[in-house]
Amino acid sequence: MTKEAYLIIAIVILVALLVTFIVSFVLYRKTPVPKGCENIEINEENCSHCSHKECSHFIKRDEE
Repeated sequence: MTKEAYLIIAIVILVALLVTFIVSFVLYRKTPVPKGCENIEINEENCSHCSHKECSHFIKRDEE
């Protein structure tokens, strides 16, 4: 195959991946929240044992 054919194939693959990402993101955003999870609050008891510092719910604790 020629270089132009490889370039076209690469562009088609990139466009297909981009379209897949956009469609899946839109579908994800449109998915309703499951029943019973609408008003979930942060539970300090569960968070006190977690060490995942990148979590958006991470509660900063005083080092003892």
